[in-house]
Amino acid sequence: MKKIHILWVDDEIDVLRAHIIFLEQKGYDVTTATNGTDAIDLVRDNHYDIIFLDENMPGMTGLQTLGELKSLKPNVPVVMITKSEEEDIMDQAIGSKMADYLIKPVNPKQILLSIKKNVDQLELVTRKTTADYQSEFSRIGMRLNERLDFNEWKEVYRKLVYWELELSASQDPAMDEVLKMQKVEANNNFARYIKNNYLDWFQQGSGDRPLLSPDLFRHKVFPLLDKGEKVFVLVIDNLRYDQFRVLSQVVNQYFLSEEEELYYSILPTATMYARNAIFAGLMPLDIARLYPQYWEDDDNEGNKNSHEKELLQTQMSRLGRKEKLYFEKVVSLKAGKKLVDNLGSILQHDLSVMVFNFVDMMSHARTEMDMMRELASDEKAYRSLTLSWFNHSSLLELLKSLAENRVKVVLTTDHGTVRVDNPVKVIGDRETVTNLRYKLGRNLNYNYKQVFEITQPEKARLPGRNVSSRFIFALNADFFAYPNNYNYYVQYYRDTFQHGGISMEEMIVPVITLAPKG
Repeated sequence: MKKIHILWVDDEIDVLRAHIIFLEQKGYDVTTATNGTDAIDLVRDNHYDIIFLDENMPGMTGLQTLGELKSLKPNVPVVMITKSEEEDIMDQAIGSKMADYLIKPVNPKQILLSIKKNVDQLELVTRKTTADYQSEFSRIGMRLNERLDFNEWKEVYRKLVYWELELSASQDPAMDEVLKMQKVEANNNFARYIKNNYLDWFQQGSGDRPLLSPDLFRHKVFPLLDKGEKVFVLVIDNLRYDQFRVLSQVVNQYFLSEEEELYYSILPTATMYARNAIFAGLMPLDIARLYPQYWEDDDNEGNKNSHEKELLQTQMSRLGRKEKLYFEKVVSLKAGKKLVDNLGSILQHDLSVMVFNFVDMMSHARTEMDMMRELASDEKAYRSLTLSWFNHSSLLELLKSLAENRVKVVLTTDHGTVRVDNPVKVIGDRETVTNLRYKLGRNLNYNYKQVFEITQPEKARLPGRNVSSRFIFALNADFFAYPNNYNYYVQYYRDTFQHGGISMEEMIVPVITLAPKG
C-alpha cells in the first residue's frame, strides 16, 4: 500500500500535535504549515494526497487559501476545519469544491474517517465490492442451474447488471473477468430457455408469458391516459438495461421512478420488428396481414419503420381511443432543440411520443469508425459514452422541461444490443437478410445446434417471404458470417455491438414510468 501524504494547515498547529502523532502511528506522512502563504508554496512544489485547512487564520483566510490551492491542484481533496457553524461559510466552502467540512474541536477518529472517505475510498470500495460479489457469485451460480421462468430470468439479469456496475467502479480486474464468465454462462442458459419456451408464448390461449413488445402501450401508457394525465413516451432506440441504469443517475435528479420494470423484446430484436410491434400493439405477422400498406417486405430498416405514427394510430383506433397524438422522430441535435423550443404547443396533446435514435447510431458508428471503437473500447466505456451523450443532449433538456411542466413520462426502448465475438458460418442466397444476428431466407445452410431456428415463422407470429422461408437467430455472443471472404468479414465485425438475436442484453429491456419531483 502506498504512503499517504497529508498537508495540515493551521495557525495553532502545535495544539494539534497529538492528532499528528496519531496519524503518523497509522502510517501516514504529515507535513504542517501555519499560514496560507506557506501552504501554497508547499503545494506548488510537492504532492499531497489530502489537505486539512483551518478556515480562521491570520493573513490569508482558509477560504482564500482554498481558492489558490484548487487552482494549483484541482484534484487534491481539501478538508475545511472551522470553529464557525455559520451557513454562509459552509456554502462558500462547498461552492469552492472542498471535499469535507469539519467543526472544531475535531478528534483523531474524525480526521481518520475523512482520510479514508477521500483518499482510501476507492481501495476500500474495491475490497468491499469484491468480497460482496464473491459471496453472491455462488448464489447466482446456483440460480443458473435451476429451471427459471421469465420473471426469474429478469431478476437474474438485474443482479448481473447490478454487479457489473458495482465492479466497474472498483479496481479489481480479476473479479471483472469472473463476472464476464458468469454472464456467458447465464446467456448460455438463457438461450436454452428461449429455445425451449419462446414459441409457447404465442400458442392459442397461452396466458403464461411475459410482457412483450406489443403489450407496452396497453399496459404501460393507456392506463395513465385513463387517469386523465398527459403522457410523454420517450423511446430510446437500442438502449440496454445497464445503459439505462447509468442514465438514471441523472434522470432521478428530476423524476421519481413510479414503476421500473423489465419486459421482453420480441424476436428478431431488431428495430423493424420490435419497434413496429410496440407501436402497432400487434405482432409483425398481424401487422403484415391487417395493414400491408405499413409493412415493407424488404431488408431496409428505414423503410420498415417509416409508418410508426400510422401504426400507433391504428392501435388507438382499434381500442377506441380518441386522445390527441403528437409523434416525432429525433435524429439530430438540431431537431431535438426544436422540440424543446416548441414544447408549449406539443403539450397541448394528450399523448406525445418521441423516438431518439442516437444510441443506435452510436453502436453502428462504433462498427464503422475506428475512432468510435477507441472511445467505446469495452462495456464500461460504451456506457460512459452513452452517459456523455445524454448529459449534453436535447433529450436531457426535454426531460428537464417536462419535469418543470409536471408531465408524466414513460421511458423505454425497443431492444438492446450485445457485444459479439464468435463467428458462426451460415450460407444463404442473395435474398437472405443481411443482419448479423438473425437470418430470414429459404435456402439457408447452417448447423442447427448453433442457432435457434424457426422453420414455420407464423408460429412466432412473424411474416415469411414465402412458404419455405425460415428464421434463424444467433445466440449469446455469436454472429453470422458467410464463408466467402470469411477472414475479412470476421475481423471487421468481431468485437462490435449488434442486435437481432438472443441474449439477455438484447431481449430483457427496461420500461420506466417517471413522475416529476416536487
